[in-house]
Amino acid sequence: MSLTRRQAGAAALAAVPFALAATGTARAAGRRTRTVYLAGDSTAARKTADEAPETGWGMALPFFLHPSVAVANHAVNGRSSKSFLDEGRLDPILAAIGSRDVLLVQFGHNDEKAEDPSRYTEPWTTYQDCLRRYLDGARERGARPVLATPVERRRFDAAGNADPTHGEYPAAMRALAGAEGVPLLDVQALSLALWQELGPERTKAYFDWTATEQDNTHFSPTGAIAVARLVARELLRTGVLAPGEVRRLDEEVPASWITWPDPAV
Repeated sequence: MSLTRRQAGAAALAAVPFALAATGTARAAGRRTRTVYLAGDSTAARKTADEAPETGWGMALPFFLHPSVAVANHAVNGRSSKSFLDEGRLDPILAAIGSRDVLLVQFGHNDEKAEDPSRYTEPWTTYQDCLRRYLDGARERGARPVLATPVERRRFDAAGNADPTHGEYPAAMRALAGAEGVPLLDVQALSLALWQELGPERTKAYFDWTATEQDNTHFSPTGAIAVARLVARELLRTGVLAPGEVRRLDEEVPASWITWPDPAV
């Protein structure tokens, strides 16, 4: 993923609170029982108005969670499991996370960039080593770590079949989750199946396809909502969240609900 426009947008958010508006509402009402902290890359990150209509799926996740469950979205454009750690971005999460909270970790897109040593990890060694640091940090604070395989890009072969793009990274994460006994949200497999169901043309509406850009990695509001729904369903399926902590899993969520904050906010 690019480190130009998207990284600039992320930098503007680095010094501000990462919890979305739903977080403040729940806290103000005294109803918050837990927070889902999200560590990830640009596919999940909060976008600003200058990046619209690009939308991270983390922006849509609160629509599928009960107001008692807050979302603190620390995902940042262009980061890998390694660079997120090297930049100290896990530290504020671990400073804030509590015993009833969840640390949801999704990396892979930028770990694949072998040409960039600051981000590259090897699936079965350094990728797993980095992910263990997230797991260990959450456990040391009594929080629950959760791994999510990287959401799939939009790529189809000549026959119109959705093509996986993440190589060995999803398998390496699945294996780590099994070995460490942590919940796994298989977003890669689920999103690939969704793109297959929708097909090459319909999926364009789910990605950041505009008059000036044809982006097969980042999402439109429609795509972000669809992926956030997959994540919420997986949080329920794996028992990370209880039935009363999710909502709207089978209801329409309009794209108009997505809003993009000003870059200065």
